[in-house]
Amino acid sequence: MDLRDDQPTQHDFGRRSYLVAHVEPLDVDGVRTVEVGTAGFFLAFLALLPFYSRLEREGTTWWLWMCLAGVGLGLFGLEYCRRRRRFRAERDADAV
Repeated sequence: MDLRDDQPTQHDFGRRSYLVAHVEPLDVDGVRTVEVGTAGFFLAFLALLPFYSRLEREGTTWWLWMCLAGVGLGLFGLEYCRRRRRFRAERDADAV
């Protein structure tokens, strides 16, 4: 990714000046982020499972089902990110 030459190197806000560091962008495909999020929802589901009767008594069983929905959506997101990573790897291999 090439940055344009006319990028600002300094921002002035009030009496303060902030320098903009030249940092290359990360090439992140999102797979690890989705894996961690899905695992977090799964662990939360397992942690809430022993308290099902209390959740039912207090009318907050939606917490449990929200965690399960997070796991399901995370699995779809994981497959999407893996396909995107594969596509980008094939595209980069064809470009070389």
